[in-house]
Amino acid sequence: MDILLTGRSGFVGQNLMATLEPSKYTFKTLSLRNHNWKAKVPVNTCEVYMHLAGIAHDISNKNDENIYEEVNYELTKELYNVFLEDKKAKSFIFFSSIKALADLPEQLLTEDLKPNPKTVYGKSKLKAENYILDNLPSDKTVIILRPCMIHGPENKGNLNLLLKAVSYHIPWVFGSFDNKRSYCSIDNLCFIIDRILSTPSVKSGIYHIADDESISTNKLIRIIAKTLGKRSVRLNIPKPILLNIAKLGDKLKLPVNSQVLNKITGTYEVSNLKIKQELGIKKLPLSTEEGLRNTVQYYTHD
Repeated sequence: MDILLTGRSGFVGQNLMATLEPSKYTFKTLSLRNHNWKAKVPVNTCEVYMHLAGIAHDISNKNDENIYEEVNYELTKELYNVFLEDKKAKSFIFFSSIKALADLPEQLLTEDLKPNPKTVYGKSKLKAENYILDNLPSDKTVIILRPCMIHGPENKGNLNLLLKAVSYHIPWVFGSFDNKRSYCSIDNLCFIIDRILSTPSVKSGIYHIADDESISTNKLIRIIAKTLGKRSVRLNIPKPILLNIAKLGDKLKLPVNSQVLNKITGTYEVSNLKIKQELGIKKLPLSTEEGLRNTVQYYTHD
C-alpha cells in the first residue's frame, strides 16, 4: 500500500515510518512548507493520504493566530481538495486533536459531544474538521483522528515538567487535587493506525485515540518516581490557595497560571470505545502505566 504522508519529521510521523511494516506500506513523503507543494504531489499514485503536518498547541501563545489558520486549516483544506480529485486515492486520514472538542471538559469526551474549543489551536483544528465533514465523498473513506496527549521515547511532551520535578526531588504540592487524565502512548497509536490501514471496512467519521485507562496525576507522579528510583514527596496544599496563586499568575503573566494548573490537575478523560469497536479491538497492546513507564525509562537514559 502506497501512503502519501505529510509531517514526516514530526514525532508521530517518524514513529509511523519506523514502526509500520515496510513489506506492507510504502511512504511517499510530502512537505507542505513550500508554496509549490502541489506540484510535487504524486497524483494517481497513493491509495492513502495521511495528513500529520500542522502547528502544535502553543501554551505560551507566542504564535500569531493567523499561523494556526493558515497551517491547520488552509493547508488541510487544500490537501484534502487534492485528495478528492485523486482517482487512485481511496482513504484520507487527518490527524486532528482532542483539543478540537474541548479544553476544559466536564464529562467523558466522546465523539457525539458538541465541540467547544477555546484556544486558537483547537478552533483551527475544528475548522479543518468541519470542512472535511462538509465535503465527504461517497466513494472514498475519510477518517478524522483526535488523539489526546501523545507521549513516548524522544517525546516527553507535557510530561517533561513532572519528570523534572520528581528528578530534582521537588515536592508535589497538588496532592489535594483528585483528577483523571487520559494519555496516548505512541505504541498504541501506531498499533491503531496499522489496524485502520489493514481494515478496509472502517467507516468515515471522527474517532478519539487514547489509552484504555485514565489515571490521576497523583498516580502519574508515583509511576514516575518508581520508574526513576526516586522518592516523591506529596503535599496536600488546599485547593483555594493554589487556585488563587494561579489567578495571580494569570494577571502577572507568570509561568504558573490557570492554564498550566489545569494541565497538571484538571480532569481530562477521553473515550476510545468507538475506534476499538470499529476495529474489533478489545484491549490495546500497552496499558497506560506500561506506556508511561516506557517514556520515563527513556528519560533516565537520555
